[in-house]
Amino acid sequence: MKRDAPATARNSAPIAAILRKELPPRGLVLEVASGTGQHAVFFARTFPHLDWQPSDLDRSALASIDAYAAEAGLDNLRPAIAFDASASRYSLAKADAVLCINMVHISPWEATVGLFGHAAAMLDPESPVILYGPYVEQEMETAPSNLAFDQSLRARNPSWGLRRAEAVDELARSNGFERTARYVMPANNVMLIYRRT
Repeated sequence: MKRDAPATARNSAPIAAILRKELPPRGLVLEVASGTGQHAVFFARTFPHLDWQPSDLDRSALASIDAYAAEAGLDNLRPAIAFDASASRYSLAKADAVLCINMVHISPWEATVGLFGHAAAMLDPESPVILYGPYVEQEMETAPSNLAFDQSLRARNPSWGLRRAEAVDELARSNGFERTARYVMPANNVMLIYRRT
């Protein structure tokens, strides 16, 4: 039932180091596309004063998340919820931060559009939207490994692929957000932080 993502063990600590700077001291964090659930457990354990709400669209992912959560036994880790970022309805009325790791490039663009729409509805001013993953950035050379990854994604599904960071910025602005920070991460990934203007 539990699934394993080897990259999670490698990137959890670097991501948490940035989250320590960007997350509020208390409140509810909605993690969109939680995948295996390993990140959710790591972050809930790392940030005990925050409530962690994992979510995913895939049923096997939801089962994996809950299996990891049951094993961890953390009071601040909520049961996983089904969440389709591209759907018009969302599962929470309010959150204090939205975190999305490695979804934007492995989903149709409509999922990212919906993600910002939902974030605009559920976040207060100053509450962050935090994205992690590989992006194509203007005036910056894209790593060959990321270009190859982009081709493999598009071969699997033409609606997938690395997104232009500038396109994400524009989408964010259309929902009342501005990019407030960019962090270089291991393995040619970045973290992009958005807050309401």
